Amino acid sequence: MAIVVNLDVMMAKRKMSLNELSEKVNITLANLSILKTGKAKAIRFSTLEAICEALECQPGDILEYINE
Repeated sequence: MAIVVNLDVMMAKRKMSLNELSEKVNITLANLSILKTGKAKAIRFSTLEAICEALECQPGDILEYINE
């Protein structure tokens, strides 16, 4: 089972930098970078909600399940 994080794809579509998203969501660059690179083991719903609000997208636009 693999959950793929497509945060970088959504950021590119919205032309938003990691710094800008970090400021809008109030999350450290380090934590956003961990999420963006797919190294995160979990994400809080409140964080996911804030990211979706900032990027004007749905959770499914950021998270994807790929059956290995």
